[in-house]
Amino acid sequence: MPEDAAGPRMLSVDTPEWEDTFAPQGWFFEAGPQRTAVPYAFLIGPDGTFGIAGGDDGQWVPLHRSIDGWVEALALAYAAMDVADTVTRLTGSAVDQLDLTAMQPVAEVGGITNGWWYRPGLLAAVYSGESELFARPAYRTAYLYAGDIDEQWL
Repeated sequence: MPEDAAGPRMLSVDTPEWEDTFAPQGWFFEAGPQRTAVPYAFLIGPDGTFGIAGGDDGQWVPLHRSIDGWVEALALAYAAMDVADTVTRLTGSAVDQLDLTAMQPVAEVGGITNGWWYRPGLLAAVYSGESELFARPAYRTAYLYAGDIDEQWL
């Protein structure tokens, strides 16, 4: 699973800090310590979005519309691994060729730069947060979970 999808080891909100270098400007909360060593922090934005901040430019990239969306995405990733018959990993330019038009977004994850899509028999997770933060298209990753997956399972 991409690092930005994994999120903090545990939710442990710290004291808010005013950020005027990010867009939007406002009060940001650290969401908790990282699971592994990564060159960014997981933050909760002033509008409730969940994302990452750091990199060379110290920028903010929202991943999900809310903490709830991130939790839903994380739970879906673990559940999809259990249910899927096959899992296919795509990276870089192969992610750009993925056609999601025949799929519907999984609304519960509130995806912004990271999101999930569904059609009967297939779930697709696309992670673009690190790619955007570091301006590295090759960092985009998608996972395709195929198997006995239907809408009731979601």
